[in-house]
Amino acid sequence: MSSDKKEVDCGRRNLVFATAAVGGVATVATAVPFLASMAPSERAKAAGAPVEADIGKLAPGEMMRVEWRGKPVWILRRTPEMLASLKQVADQVADPDSKRPNQPDYIKGEARAIKPEYLVVVGICSHLGCSPTDKFQTGAASGIDDKWPGGFLCPCHGSTFDLSGRVYKSKPAPDNLEVPPHYYLSDTRILIGEDNKA
Repeated sequence: MSSDKKEVDCGRRNLVFATAAVGGVATVATAVPFLASMAPSERAKAAGAPVEADIGKLAPGEMMRVEWRGKPVWILRRTPEMLASLKQVADQVADPDSKRPNQPDYIKGEARAIKPEYLVVVGICSHLGCSPTDKFQTGAASGIDDKWPGGFLCPCHGSTFDLSGRVYKSKPAPDNLEVPPHYYLSDTRILIGEDNKA
């Protein structure tokens, strides 16, 4: 083989390598932004992210609201009287033992709570997605009826819930208020949207 032929083959080989390298760099430069665009945005991550709530200043009988995944979450610090009312209405609610699946497995019983004193529920009615109002006053002062023990009222279609978010029988709402996954970071802080078993 002549030296001219070797020089041509060497030049052609170098040209092929250079072209392949430039093509590879261009492919990576194009693929990185494309693949990055498929990752969830910071806003999307934040929308589903757990929310921390400080319950340290919540007095007995008071309720606070936080937002998780665009939904209102209520945290109610129940008084001993509020907790006692749960037994009194057991025969009036549709799911007295809270066996329905709209709550994590570790939430059981009439209190529907990790710590009975604190109720944590999503404040959206299971009927048509309206937001119930709190009706903590009892009896005639509630505007509901003389025997009302306190709870929540959905003004859209009249569904009522007790102080554990259990729906009363024969109401439009088919289910209890949802209990979101949550756990206590400390005595005064709750993380909503995640449980410590995850």
